[in-house]
Amino acid sequence: MLRKRFLTVPCIDHHVGNRQPLNLSCVPLKILIIEDEPAIADTLLYALKTEGFEPHWCTTGQAGLAALAVQDIALIVLDVGLPDGSGFEFCKTIRTRSEVPVVFLTARASEIDRIVGLEIGGDDYLVKPFSPRELTARVKAILRRTNCHATTPAVATPPPPQPAKPTPVFALDEARCRIVYRGQNLDLTRYEFRLLKALLAQPGRVYSRDQLMNAAWEEPAASLDRTVDAHIKTLRAKLRAVDQTSDPIQTHRGLGYSLRE
Repeated sequence: MLRKRFLTVPCIDHHVGNRQPLNLSCVPLKILIIEDEPAIADTLLYALKTEGFEPHWCTTGQAGLAALAVQDIALIVLDVGLPDGSGFEFCKTIRTRSEVPVVFLTARASEIDRIVGLEIGGDDYLVKPFSPRELTARVKAILRRTNCHATTPAVATPPPPQPAKPTPVFALDEARCRIVYRGQNLDLTRYEFRLLKALLAQPGRVYSRDQLMNAAWEEPAASLDRTVDAHIKTLRAKLRAVDQTSDPIQTHRGLGYSLRE
């Protein structure tokens, strides 16, 4: 008889962007599998059920998008090669609607494919063939990591405005995991938030890629060297969307990055 083990991680409502405290209605967490190969899907279903999750299987990207719209999904396992389109393109669509974590499955092992997957919003990248135990371990690790960044604290009364003081270029609200740039709230992923937070700590200081990876990733040794570059690129794009005339992040070739003073 299959014995389920339930994880003590928060229930996640990705449709409204809030994470709620754990309660009985939130267990087990739903994992959406978008995979067209039945043999692989059966392996994933069994492995995730064994670890106490409630997996749901879709064979196409469109079916997966429809399931995401009506179900409270905690994480998506997404195959890159689907019959109705690329998993990368479906991930882009998902990111316009939700911040739900995404783990890519693919037979492509090249570095550029990994970087593309991370750059468009993926949280992890697993190459076929893979170990089901490794997949479930990564799923658990991602859900643990997303807990802190997603928690929404009680809303406090904002302080009265201080018109006499100039508005700072950046404003860090660490309690809410939020950064405001030139008066506008930045819509950042957790890795972009952590990278910018590290740079804001000491403007002008040059951080190496290793230092930034240690500051933003819980398991830096498992990440690629160019992962930092990919996330800095998307972070710069979001800053330029607010102010096209300035580039606050400075590249130091062969050394790393700094925040302009």
